[in-house]
Amino acid sequence: MNTRIEKDSLGEVKVPEGALYGAQTQRAVENFPVSGLKPWPAFIWSMAAIKRAAADVNGGLGLLDKEKAEAITQAASEVMDGKWNAEFVVDPFQAGAGTSHNMNVNEVIANRASQILGGELAEYLVHPNDHVNMAQSTNDTIPTAIRLGVLWRLDEMLGVVDGLVSALNEKAKEFDDIVKSGRTHLQDAVPVRLGQEFGAYARAVERDGERLRRAAEGLRRLGIGGTATGTGLNAHQDYHAGMVKRLSEITGLELHTSDNLFESMQSQADAADFSAAMRTLALTMTRIANDFRLLSSGPSTGLDELRLPAVQPGSSIMPGKVNPVLAEMTNQAMFHIIGCDTAVAYAVQGGQLELNVMMPIIAHNLFEMMQIHIGALRAFTEKCVVGLQANREKAEGWLARNAIVVTALNPVIGYQQGAALVKQALKENRTVGEIATEKADAGELSHVSEDRKVSAEEIQHALSDLRKLTEGGIVK
Repeated sequence: MNTRIEKDSLGEVKVPEGALYGAQTQRAVENFPVSGLKPWPAFIWSMAAIKRAAADVNGGLGLLDKEKAEAITQAASEVMDGKWNAEFVVDPFQAGAGTSHNMNVNEVIANRASQILGGELAEYLVHPNDHVNMAQSTNDTIPTAIRLGVLWRLDEMLGVVDGLVSALNEKAKEFDDIVKSGRTHLQDAVPVRLGQEFGAYARAVERDGERLRRAAEGLRRLGIGGTATGTGLNAHQDYHAGMVKRLSEITGLELHTSDNLFESMQSQADAADFSAAMRTLALTMTRIANDFRLLSSGPSTGLDELRLPAVQPGSSIMPGKVNPVLAEMTNQAMFHIIGCDTAVAYAVQGGQLELNVMMPIIAHNLFEMMQIHIGALRAFTEKCVVGLQANREKAEGWLARNAIVVTALNPVIGYQQGAALVKQALKENRTVGEIATEKADAGELSHVSEDRKVSAEEIQHALSDLRKLTEGGIVK
């Protein structure tokens, strides 16, 4: 590889000849060959937005030469558009606070801005620190970039969540006339409608979307302008407010000034709050995916109440086998998200005094969680939920064998006689209705609250329309 020589405060460094980045980025590449991962586009975009806004604000305040400010703005805009993503090469597991990522951005924009002004790479007509990083510190740009990067993809993520809610609601309507056996403790329970189950899934995911929206509000408070510790040293007194205003204009996001710059730099609680909301969605999705796997189990030896779309062969040795692969993928994706949230939680409590130095891994995991949620939920919706079919015959067949429908007879014969009917029905592998009717005909069932025998007609009436058992109230 052809290289050029650059210098920083520690001395000379060999940098790839055509790279837009410089000495400090190259040191980070050499120092942190950890995961082979690169920064998420959201982290690149958000940092470039900050550099672009800073050039505009500092230029407007007369602190930065107009020609340099315009060159930085153009270079930063190109980075925001994704033109130079390949130039961002620092591993997410890097020096604390994110200094290496900040300098990667500063150097790429400085070199590109220098080219725009007619200079050569490493000539630095625009300086990474003095100009691109003017009035900034890693300590206020990185936490601001975390917030912006999450908000950048928020609408996309919420759109995917809303799409799943819509698909589940459509299935709730489609399946509403299928009365099936409810199950609690994985044991037979009173009847429910398959549509009721799906309506509950839809509402649970919808509530998780509401949690995401609420948690995202805390991320709109920006601490940019606090510089190194929150004091705002080396930043103009109008810089903070100007940056929030300009970032709102550039990004199109609703943003607010922080009421305490020290808190905004010390604390990553807002990031933890949003991470926790994503974890909650992951828990909901794990539960739903597990239910899909149970309800589609078999088909010959399982519940077989749902038929998931057959999207690929399920075995390399068993011909004809089809597995619930979208539900399985969703489980794995959600487990990974829960792991990322755990990393975020540990990192959030890992800050000391004026700064949380664990921000690089907070950023990486938040952006990764969003990406995985978006991809997994979209695939689960489009390739599984939309094409889902109910097996009415099997669902209603299981219900016919469910002795717990005796609960409908509680107002007539009471709990004790009902329990005896269930025991006999299970022992003889017969339905409760059959046995209760026989006993009523023989005069062996007494009314629970009246001094009389229960007739077979009363038994049959109580069990005649099992849908009534899914509608609440006392069956009469």
